[in-house]
Amino acid sequence: MASIALFHSVLGVRPGVLDAAARLRAAGHEVLVVDQYGGRVFDDYDEAGAHVDRIGFPALMAAAVDAVAYLPDGFVVAGFSNGAGMAEYVATRRPCRGALLVAGALPLAVLGADAWPAGVPVQVHHTEDDPRHAPGWLDAFVADVRRADGAVEVFGHPGSGHLFTDPSRPQEYDEQATELFWQRALVFLGRVG
Repeated sequence: MASIALFHSVLGVRPGVLDAAARLRAAGHEVLVVDQYGGRVFDDYDEAGAHVDRIGFPALMAAAVDAVAYLPDGFVVAGFSNGAGMAEYVATRRPCRGALLVAGALPLAVLGADAWPAGVPVQVHHTEDDPRHAPGWLDAFVADVRRADGAVEVFGHPGSGHLFTDPSRPQEYDEQATELFWQRALVFLGRVG
């Protein structure tokens, strides 16, 4: 089983993140939930985005690396939305076994990273009609991973919710897409863990 560093979305450690950690633990994985906001959570994306702007993305990236400093090499990074970017950044700074990204993927150039680590596999999930989905950024990230000989799987689920796995966000949550996500994610983690 894998040791997993799990990064929250721009909204903080909401119930969907805790639910994800519980599901991963139930499947036998060890999970570190990285709380970059010190317990603060948001309901509104604009307010959360303003909070991130105040902290600054570089400070968040540095804090993400610091948060996993005690984990032994070979853990898996996972993240939701903004947390997917944090997970990517950590994977470019520490030896990881894989990356599981949900509702987010950034071109490595945005993170100031030169290259994806050689051979590190990635699985990405999003909903097909997510208004926050950036197809160009996802395509650039996929190209970055493939240049490094990393296997990459991308799953576009039917629906339009951004944080589609979070039942505390009923306007976004999609039970069917969530179950399909977990089926695929747990297979991926079984392979890399």
